[in-house]
Amino acid sequence: MKAKNFDLEALDRDYLFHPITNLKSHITQDVLILERGEGIYIFDKDGKKYIDGLAGLWCTSLGHGVTELADAAKEQMSKLGYSTLFASKSHEPAILLAEKLIEMSPFSSGKVFFGLSGSDSNDTQYKLFTYANNKLGKEKKKKMIARKKGYHGVTVTSASMTGLPNQHKLFDLPQENFIHTETPHYFKEGKEGETEEDYVRRLSETLEKTILDEGPESIAAMIAEPLMGAGGVILPPKGYFPAIQDVLDKFDIPLIVDEVVTAFGRTGNAFGSETYEIKPTSMTIAKALSSGYIPISAVIVNDELFEPIKEASGDIGVFGHGYTYSGHPVSCAVALKTLEIYERDKVFQHAKKVGEYFQNSIKEILKEDYVGEVRGIGLIAGIELYKDPLNKIAFEEAGKAGKILSDTCQKNGLIVRPILDTVALCPPLIISEKEVDELTDKLKKSLQEAKDEIMKVH
Repeated sequence: MKAKNFDLEALDRDYLFHPITNLKSHITQDVLILERGEGIYIFDKDGKKYIDGLAGLWCTSLGHGVTELADAAKEQMSKLGYSTLFASKSHEPAILLAEKLIEMSPFSSGKVFFGLSGSDSNDTQYKLFTYANNKLGKEKKKKMIARKKGYHGVTVTSASMTGLPNQHKLFDLPQENFIHTETPHYFKEGKEGETEEDYVRRLSETLEKTILDEGPESIAAMIAEPLMGAGGVILPPKGYFPAIQDVLDKFDIPLIVDEVVTAFGRTGNAFGSETYEIKPTSMTIAKALSSGYIPISAVIVNDELFEPIKEASGDIGVFGHGYTYSGHPVSCAVALKTLEIYERDKVFQHAKKVGEYFQNSIKEILKEDYVGEVRGIGLIAGIELYKDPLNKIAFEEAGKAGKILSDTCQKNGLIVRPILDTVALCPPLIISEKEVDELTDKLKKSLQEAKDEIMKVH
């Protein structure tokens, strides 16, 4: 029996527990039920067409309906639908994918540990550093530095790394040992008369003071996204990461780079680390690793981190961490095919070229009422609304204007993501210049239509 014969909205409200949702208002508001996708477009159950302006959830980089990925999954399911990597068992897709990821990564050599999401991989990151430091006799190194507005997941540990209040409230988070330093948002946080260079210096001095106050001997690592995705598409100011790494190197503190949103062409390079001159000790990837078609994530570590973990597992008899679906053969096969398509079709090069066109187009939005800042790089952007853009005065009712604009965009056939009063855009990497024009036209139309309602927000 086909789903369209059912009242899917009613069934959704009766049975489905939604993540990252206002569960109370969900009972009364419309539910967008999607049915299929094609290229950069998705279609709801009634056949209405939308531009997928957030690539699903920062992940469908190749767009929708890629039959090669479906075929790769089918072929692997038919051959070996499941196998574990526990206890020295292995299979070809995991081996070849690990090899390919090391080849692509900033590391000349290293190891790859597979998971299913960015959340569980960042959880793994914390455990790896704890395990290694205990082996090295550095038992005091238990603290993790993250950043306000950073997003690293929703497990107990990864949510503690996350610097967003809604991921903490009522969950009794963050746990102990997680410290949050400043958000690198020059437009909003820079002081009057402070140059971008001065601002970066102040942030690095703040980080150094935090490390000294906490005790350098207690800091296991710092974790950071090349650009903050779920925090509002916040790009680092020029020279930020080299300055931050100078401070970390001074105290021999490793840097974990969370590339879940930025890896695989999003900023115009294979990794955001390349775009922002970052030298990671370890890296978290997910989302575009399979173009979002199937759950898979990975932690890539350098040899310096892996060696003590290896030795410690020999001492106690096992490395006691892993997931049933770590390195799932079907996920690995789909990821391998995804990487093959990126390379064969020169997707990163296309994203870099069209990304420049996208950024030039999206900057035109600054002319619209209530737009205070347009920030972005490559094929990702954030448009922040202000009550008074000229004087950088935000809306008192934070999030209301962003939702009004997001709802209007959806009505006009464009899916975006409101992050308080920032509207995030992250279209599939395959988008064409003509489709960029269509996206920006829908966005401009929505801003103009939403103007009267936004004017009423305090």
